[in-house]
Amino acid sequence: MSTRVLIVDDDPMQRRILEELIRRGGHDVVVAESGEQAVEKINTSSVGEIDVVVLDLVMPGLDGMGVLELLRPDASHPPVIVQTAQGSIDTVVSAMRAGACDFIVKPVSPERLLISIKNALKVGALQGEIKRIRRKNAGVLTFDDFIASTEVMEQVRRLGERAARSNIPVLLEGESGVGKELVARAIQGTSSRRGKPFVMVNCGAIPENLLESILFGHEKGSFAGTSDKHIGKFIEADGGTLFLDEVGELPANVQVKLLRTLQDGEVDPVGANESIKVNVRLISATNRDLIEMVKQGKFREDLFYRLNVFPILVAPLRERMEDVPDLIHHFITKFANEENRCLDGIGPEALDLLMRYVWPGNVRQLENTIFRAVILAEDSKLNVEEFPQIAAIVDGFDVRIPPAPARCFERSMPKGPAMIGSEFSIMSHNGYDSDDDVGIRVTTDAGEIRSLGDVEADMIKLALTRYDGHMSKIARKLGIGRSTLYRKLRELGLQALA
Repeated sequence: MSTRVLIVDDDPMQRRILEELIRRGGHDVVVAESGEQAVEKINTSSVGEIDVVVLDLVMPGLDGMGVLELLRPDASHPPVIVQTAQGSIDTVVSAMRAGACDFIVKPVSPERLLISIKNALKVGALQGEIKRIRRKNAGVLTFDDFIASTEVMEQVRRLGERAARSNIPVLLEGESGVGKELVARAIQGTSSRRGKPFVMVNCGAIPENLLESILFGHEKGSFAGTSDKHIGKFIEADGGTLFLDEVGELPANVQVKLLRTLQDGEVDPVGANESIKVNVRLISATNRDLIEMVKQGKFREDLFYRLNVFPILVAPLRERMEDVPDLIHHFITKFANEENRCLDGIGPEALDLLMRYVWPGNVRQLENTIFRAVILAEDSKLNVEEFPQIAAIVDGFDVRIPPAPARCFERSMPKGPAMIGSEFSIMSHNGYDSDDDVGIRVTTDAGEIRSLGDVEADMIKLALTRYDGHMSKIARKLGIGRSTLYRKLRELGLQALA
């Protein structure tokens, strides 16, 4: 994933030196010859277009400190590294107070410059994630916060921005896990209802007998067990947006009431004598074929046409694989921060593995996969070893689980047929000597050497019994991958034991 660095320096020789060093470090470069040009480029660039700024403090006109002062009110600006020929403490402190994240002293060494940029990128990614979470909680998330650059997602962006200009009902279609909720939040954050309530209801996760009350509310004592009044989600979302996820799961009686609410703009709480006027922008989402459900009589046709005024199809992840690297880096930054892990990204082989997987669970599956990998990671980068389930499925990759170190000690055994264990005792899983005698014969009663296949079969049988059929643990203890273990079980005819 290419990053872009803005160099701000009035000295053409210094600009060329910095440009060459930064390009050699694998980054793209943008150049500004003055503080005024720098502010203009930063303010006119879209979110994420400039990742780091290398800013000279001493310039004619608007100097570096002036640039920092102008950028300070805008919390979305990229991290700034200041450079100066005077590395005094006062200069550094003033720059840091003004918003710089690091400083370098001229003449700068290439290693120091690239390390500073690397650290600034980490800070920028973390700050970006924090800002995204805050915007989401405040109801001001926009399509600029999307981590997507493919054409199919650009179409989603264009349609979403058009829908945001009015209160037209929107139906988001797509497989589970593609990010329909984020699209709904971006529509709200781009619309005139920005910052107003965003209320989400998962229609498939609420018991059918409670759904009407949760959506439309109920009066105190309206039915058995109701000791308090409940206003309902429609009234809770008044002035803002109501997001009905999995709308295809609505039961027939609730479909009728929802249709009337959409037609009249009023809700009838259970047990109430009067209707309540509401001003709600409705966005629905489904992973089912509503047209087919209408044909089967499982979904009201008139309600379908009320919801399907402005449909937007969100493509599955397998149709926009170019977005996967950016999503991976986003999730690594997010979870590394949450789990207090120090990670520099993902290795090229692991990235190739994830790019060759089809992701049936879409972005949600990718997110959970990266979360697990961050927890398992032992190196500074995520490697194939952190993705054993994916490696077991993708052709050309084998599961790599480091073998557990063997622990054994010398022990005298009675004379008899030669056995694995006659000189070394196999230890139990907790590292202590097992009470039961677990030898595996390596010779027959006639003194002939047994075949490797027979010994291997006995070893696998022993591992299956000892570790109660836990395949991951068995593979790890035997020092082989899960896919290799399953293959050997089939070859040895031990499927029943697995």
